[in-house]
Amino acid sequence: MAKNLEEKIAEAGSPQTMLWESKDPPIVATPVTPEFTNWRDEQLAWRRTSVLFDQSHHMADLNIRGKDALKLIRDTAINSVEYFPVNAAKQYIAVNGEGQIIGDNILFRNEEEEFQAVGVPPSINWLQYHAETGGYDVELWRDNPSYARVGGGDPVVYRYEVQGPGAMNVIREVLGEEPPTVKFFHGARFTIAGKMVRALRHGMAGEPGFEFVGPWADREAVHNALLEAGKKHGMVQVGGRAYLTNTLESGWLPRPLPAFYSGKSTEGFRRWLAADEIDAKVSLGGSFFSDSIEDYYFSPYDVGYGRIVKFDHDFIGREALEAQVAAGQTEVRKKVTLKWDAEDTAKCWASMFQPGPGAKYFNLPIAHYATYHYDRVESADGALLGRSLHTGYSSNYRSMLSLAVLDAAAAEPGTEVVLVWGEPKPSSKIQVEDHVQFKIRATVYPTPIDMHARTTYRKND
Repeated sequence: MAKNLEEKIAEAGSPQTMLWESKDPPIVATPVTPEFTNWRDEQLAWRRTSVLFDQSHHMADLNIRGKDALKLIRDTAINSVEYFPVNAAKQYIAVNGEGQIIGDNILFRNEEEEFQAVGVPPSINWLQYHAETGGYDVELWRDNPSYARVGGGDPVVYRYEVQGPGAMNVIREVLGEEPPTVKFFHGARFTIAGKMVRALRHGMAGEPGFEFVGPWADREAVHNALLEAGKKHGMVQVGGRAYLTNTLESGWLPRPLPAFYSGKSTEGFRRWLAADEIDAKVSLGGSFFSDSIEDYYFSPYDVGYGRIVKFDHDFIGREALEAQVAAGQTEVRKKVTLKWDAEDTAKCWASMFQPGPGAKYFNLPIAHYATYHYDRVESADGALLGRSLHTGYSSNYRSMLSLAVLDAAAAEPGTEVVLVWGEPKPSSKIQVEDHVQFKIRATVYPTPIDMHARTTYRKND
């Protein structure tokens, strides 16, 4: 039996086969109550009033403490760390030696020599691998998402977020005073219900707000205080179903396939990662199919992270990214939002009520069914224009939306494209029923699709 990811890939015959034929059930993102009211109204609330997100369960945490903590981050991140004050955060992004994205997380600087990385597992595992094998003088503690925590148990920390147009009214209420002015992705320390709370200013759906973090033992007191403060201001609790759709509006691409399933530069990582770890038990699906796993990888320039790349330090993948710049490859592809044609989408849905195999079932509000979901985006004559990765329904836009990476020539807002829904060949994935492919027209919009998220929400309120 395979002991690590490298051996598991060898047993399957290729990384593509291992992922495409995976029989592991879809990842359950969070045990948070699925709906507190209904997911449609919960989506509407983050644009109309304010919402409370419980982010305590669905992300992995890696705490890094020690004199080499900053060096570890500098060596593995495309980000600059020249300016990184205590109580601030960065969107940490890592690439492999070939300049392809491993993943990203939110990296908090809690103290001078203490950082905490929070996000989906790939970049967390990548950081942990280098911390444990690279000779760094650091101490780690790791907490997996609740769905993958061995032996069950509670998270180490709670993580709540209040956001929306009325978020600051709720925060003012719970603090009992005017909140301080805090820059985007900077933090402060508040007292809520007698508990010290770390607060980071940002907003998952592109609206203003704060994320609050503290030890799990304090969660009930802080949660109750937030709920009480929110009563006067129409705050709505958001359940697990609606929460997963907020990035469709804010434009963050949650799951590009991490570029460590092949390649020489990541071989050591594959031998380090246990065969029963999260990243070895995931699936790949959608209408885009290639026998080459490298066709699923992206450069940071492809997904809009070019503004984050800084060549002011040495890091894994620097030479490869410099070569991309020199070759003029930074504008070849662009991240966009696709708004699906209502009539074509309705035809897919209606096929459930007709004889014979219909369209692949839409789970709502999040429609994709594999851990890593890639759909073909084509021109009217069937030429491949790019790939769509994150799909769901938005009540705010009354539409199916997806985040896609397209060839630059097809990425202009207003461009009409065609998305293919449904898989081109049968697979062993337990969540894929007998179905036929449908072609759905879609219109290209900017990312984020929301104007406020695109322009102003990173500024001081």
